[in-house]
Amino acid sequence: MASHPADIPFLRTPVGQDAHRWRTFPGERTLVVAARTLTSTIRILEVLPALLRGDSRLTVVFAYDPGSAFSDGSLDLLHDSGCRVMPWQQLADVEPDLILSASEHIDVPKGRCPVLVLPHGVGFQKYVPDSHSPRTRLSGAVSNELLDTGRTWMAVSHPDQERQLAAAQPNITGQTLLIGDPCLDELRVSADRRDQYRRALDVEHNQRLVMVSSTWGPGSLIAQNPDLPARLLGQLPADRFRVGLILHPKSGRPTGNGTSAHSRPPPSKPACSSCHPCTTGGPPSSQPMPSSATTDP
Repeated sequence: MASHPADIPFLRTPVGQDAHRWRTFPGERTLVVAARTLTSTIRILEVLPALLRGDSRLTVVFAYDPGSAFSDGSLDLLHDSGCRVMPWQQLADVEPDLILSASEHIDVPKGRCPVLVLPHGVGFQKYVPDSHSPRTRLSGAVSNELLDTGRTWMAVSHPDQERQLAAAQPNITGQTLLIGDPCLDELRVSADRRDQYRRALDVEHNQRLVMVSSTWGPGSLIAQNPDLPARLLGQLPADRFRVGLILHPKSGRPTGNGTSAHSRPPPSKPACSSCHPCTTGGPPSSQPMPSSATTDP
């Protein structure tokens, strides 16, 4: 059964008014991880192990912010991952040493605690609806209100991103932190697992995997080309290619049944599912691969 924000009790340990009475391992520093959307929660869970490195001096708790239109699944993911979760309103009573989030649209309580916001997408290159106003905003960029507190830092992966953000939002100058790219780091350390990934996706040694990846919204690849997965299945030789589709979590929930209406090919073809390859392709052929296909080597 899905978790509900109203069901989250206030934590008594490792944080809380009388937490010292119940703690076995009193950490030297307290890290509060803010979880809001499903996408940003996934990103923060991916990054945390490499960031914390099992350091027992750190006490880590999650604060769940239910204020997003795309928060479905976030709380269940936290509980399934074994995270200690407190309701957002308890954050005002906690004195953490750092608040960490992969969502730039959080509303942190007043205080002196520094806030570090990690990006959860590929750079800063699109505008999205602002949930607090009828305007749009630059996706990934911290709000001016949060920047004006003087305690918020925006993590970036490259110096060019600092310049890009400063051009779009001048008051972010001096409040960025260059940390590198956690996704690239993960790809590099996973290179020796390539064969395992290919087996898990049923990609044979003589096949290439064509992966279609799309963000969400009306301007996304899948919204503009909803039949692309089906066309790839129909045109690429089945004996030489596998086709996979990775949808942004925000685009995969319109139907409410665990699939996206945009990702379903015609009934004559098997459905192309998120994170898994489609099970068939077009007829076997010795024709060259289309030059526009993006594949793995």
